[in-house]
Amino acid sequence: MSRPKVLITGASRGIGRACALALAPDFDLVLNYRAGHDAAAATAKNCRDLGAEITLLPFDVSDRAACLIALKTIDDQGPLWGVVLNAGITRDNSFPALEDADWDLVLRTNLDAFYNVLHPLVMPMVRAKKGGRIVVLSSVSGIAGNRGQTNYAAAKGGLIAAAKSLAIELASRNITVNCVAPGLIDTDMTAGLDLTPALEAIPMKRSGRPEEVAATVAFLFSKNAGYITRQVISVNGGLI
Repeated sequence: MSRPKVLITGASRGIGRACALALAPDFDLVLNYRAGHDAAAATAKNCRDLGAEITLLPFDVSDRAACLIALKTIDDQGPLWGVVLNAGITRDNSFPALEDADWDLVLRTNLDAFYNVLHPLVMPMVRAKKGGRIVVLSSVSGIAGNRGQTNYAAAKGGLIAAAKSLAIELASRNITVNCVAPGLIDTDMTAGLDLTPALEAIPMKRSGRPEEVAATVAFLFSKNAGYITRQVISVNGGLI
């Protein structure tokens, strides 16, 4: 018996990889990545070891045409049951020092991906009449803002608004749409940074692990989370 199939964007490392490993025992997975093939292949092997059938699907979530082409190959195999919209980048700087590319690339990768990835997938999910789950990775910056992250906060805040709106549209179809908003998490994005000032602001006095974010995502994909939609769940050690 085939298992429900879930797409995870940005699945080769960090939170995306952790989400893949958390969902692999219960779902077959389509793992998206942009360029890190070796890392994605390693994630795929680990997920297969946990029982999942895996499809690797390289495409750039900021490229609308590339998304359409790649996602059609998946839809031809049958509609997805769920999506974890995770891929994202940062280009941090004070607002006056931001370059045009810093703004454009962050918005296109983090916010436009909501449309680029989900727009081709939502109606096939609806027509399948099997319900489903959509989880969008936002950020504490999208809730409260953050110094040096005007571009990132704009994108992540936009994701929250978009997800809440889509949740209303899909609720009657038994497709839930929620956001998970991590705080400071140990990933490649934070490697090499001086985290001391940030850790002082966190009541738990530590950064989080990707697995702690992934556990929240996995819960939202569970049967017991079927009545949770249009919510933003923070994983931030009490920061806000």
